[in-house]
Amino acid sequence: MELKQLEYFRAIVDAGTISGAARDLHMTQPPLSYQIKMLEEELQVPLFLRGKKRITLTEAGKTLYEQAGNLLMLSDLA
Repeated sequence: MELKQLEYFRAIVDAGTISGAARDLHMTQPPLSYQIKMLEEELQVPLFLRGKKRITLTEAGKTLYEQAGNLLMLSDLA
């Protein structure tokens, strides 16, 4: 797991959609989706329930969102 993947994950949650996060991150949607797919495969758990318009966090996604915030804050402090 890379810090960049955690940043991407949090951006998706904050934006509510992958395409919205891609815009906010100034990147295209396919590489962002790929990074999240790689993160889910590494963790062996789905992080999102993907709907037509918005994404919803799974329980694992909610936990990761909280922990990612802490990890990214500590990374910034270091």
